[in-house]
Amino acid sequence: MSTQPSKDLETFPNPHPDRDFLIQMRIPEFTCLCPKTGQPDFATIHLDYIADQTCVELKSLKLYMWSFRDEGAFHEAVTNRILDDLVAATSPRYMRVTAEFYVRGGIYTNVVAEHRAEGWTPAPPAPVPPAVTGVGH
Repeated sequence: MSTQPSKDLETFPNPHPDRDFLIQMRIPEFTCLCPKTGQPDFATIHLDYIADQTCVELKSLKLYMWSFRDEGAFHEAVTNRILDDLVAATSPRYMRVTAEFYVRGGIYTNVVAEHRAEGWTPAPPAPVPPAVTGVGH
């Protein structure tokens, strides 16, 4: 196989470091192993971040996520590890990782971990006028 799972996260320069803009990713094929039973756990990982100087490169992110498929990890631990690794690689202004694990024994588990760079505060939201309803009114 030409590509293999990897813990190496590559980055590229943020094309607009002068502004805060939200980058959202949905990774629906995350798999790791239950450390108690060895059975696979499946999740959708949601990544939301505001980059500072660098952004995460998508192919390396895919291979990074793939690298967990044969590792045992509790949901809480793996979610926080993903956040820690991505923060270490990209030094974002803000990052949130949400791991939405599929049902196991009748229980759904969502784990949310966040990072905010020291001193960073989000800009206030822009006022949005109410939606126009109807045509010709």
